[in-house]
Amino acid sequence: MALLSEYALTPDVFDQSFYSTEEVADIHLQHLKEALLNEGLVRNLRDGEWLRLFSNNDRPWHIRGKELLKKLVTQKRLNRCASALATAPSSDEEWCREALESHTMIPLRGIISTPTIADVFQGEQLVASINRLSSAHWWSGRSPSVRLSRNITSYIDNLKLILQCANSIMFIDPHLDPTKPWYGDFITILTSMSGRSPAPLIEVHRVCYIGAGRSRRFPSEDDWKSCFRGAFSGPLRSAGLSVEIFIWDDFHDRHIITDLIGIHAGNGFDTTTDPDDITTWTRLGRSDRDDVQREFDPASGRHNLKYRFSIPT
Repeated sequence: MALLSEYALTPDVFDQSFYSTEEVADIHLQHLKEALLNEGLVRNLRDGEWLRLFSNNDRPWHIRGKELLKKLVTQKRLNRCASALATAPSSDEEWCREALESHTMIPLRGIISTPTIADVFQGEQLVASINRLSSAHWWSGRSPSVRLSRNITSYIDNLKLILQCANSIMFIDPHLDPTKPWYGDFITILTSMSGRSPAPLIEVHRVCYIGAGRSRRFPSEDDWKSCFRGAFSGPLRSAGLSVEIFIWDDFHDRHIITDLIGIHAGNGFDTTTDPDDITTWTRLGRSDRDDVQREFDPASGRHNLKYRFSIPT
């Protein structure tokens, strides 16, 4: 199960008239907010028509619902998706049908609705009422960590939504070296972001030395440029992407840090042909994600930046 998931929400979830009391609305919407702003995206159905519904004051949109929508917009957690049905929805039930049809085009993690709509779609396991989310396996099965095989297929599967939607992404691995066979697949992760407009901001961070102990070597800046440009320049140019490389004095942990989610990436981004070789990725809390991002900001002074260059130039 990927650490970032995409959901669809029917409009009635934001309608205060569907909640028996303000306290009930606050509890459910706060619970939803915490999950979505830390580990989720919301599908903006019909090329953005879904969001435009809430500018219509014909319905009593709940204040907490409007606050959540504003956060989703500012944090860029709305993922626009093409129309699925031939006719635009005109009711909550039809919006649920739109979400279900959209799921056949690009899979969703789940569809969140209210009891009224969930009852109409009792046979659809993908649809759950906001007041009974714990009974939906796709919600109760959420986890802050994932165990995955150390191969490129598994990495791409678990990063797919991040690679499609993150606006900035940092790959932090002290030993990432594209000239080594076990890092040869890493370029596939980068080129998976091909075709995005605008292209995301991509950074790669590693240490300035190779080896350990008495055999430790410190390649020059030109050596590092040759290492990364030789492996990355052609594929990145073809993909319409650029990557900024940061070479630091020293650090240990491996991470993926984006504007949507932070991940502690266990063993890093090298791969193996051993099918029994498993690693663990863990989702970071927002404050920890932000702290790791600050740690690798040259202005922070927490590490000594040796070299910095872009590919392709």
